[in-house]
Amino acid sequence: MKKLLSLLSITIFLVSCQGKTSKSDANLEANQPIQTISGIDYEAKLLSLKNPQLIDVRTPEEYAVEHLQNATNIDWNGNDFTAKVEKLDKSKPVFVYCKVGGRSSQAADKLLELGFKEIYNLDGGIMKWKGKKTANSDVIPTGLSVSEYDKLINSDKKVIINFSAKWCAPCKKMEPYLLKMQEELKGKISLIRLDADENKSLLESMKIDGLPVILIYENGKETWRHLGYLPEEDLREKI
Repeated sequence: MKKLLSLLSITIFLVSCQGKTSKSDANLEANQPIQTISGIDYEAKLLSLKNPQLIDVRTPEEYAVEHLQNATNIDWNGNDFTAKVEKLDKSKPVFVYCKVGGRSSQAADKLLELGFKEIYNLDGGIMKWKGKKTANSDVIPTGLSVSEYDKLINSDKKVIINFSAKWCAPCKKMEPYLLKMQEELKGKISLIRLDADENKSLLESMKIDGLPVILIYENGKETWRHLGYLPEEDLREKI
């Protein structure tokens, strides 16, 4: 009986310790100076603050097309990023976002290095944002319409579509082999590269919220889709 009670005591102690450790780990994670959070949580935090420090770290050209309401544009790749963010209040939260999350993640690390204590990064960037945006009404929409895209993929040959962007690092990494394959496969397979920023409406209609993207079509029907970096040998296996 004493042995049984002793074993029960040890078990209760271990469960109790494990529970406390998990709670501590959760609190530790929540208290990290940089947090990448979903659009819903990001928007809720913005709304809870008066005049939040909201930074769009994309290029001025991207910002002109659309941006989050009340966001200030400070280009991460600009020469004056550090000088401009140094003017912000480091004792208050700062929110950063970009197109898909890569540049804003780098910007968040820099803000931490500069002494900011509470930094929120938008997970998935503006491509996954479902809240309110501010668009520049003077910008004329460009790119393919859905009907034009349908004509593009409606072929008796296999069609490969690549959506990419100039600012996208994985896109740049894939570009050399895609250009090489375009030449190699000419006349056999159509490999078409489209700029995501120039075809924003098309991407939204196709529910594409990340880059780079590779889509394969046969007889006008999508047979395969890949989001993110794709090695050359993996794409060749699919075709």
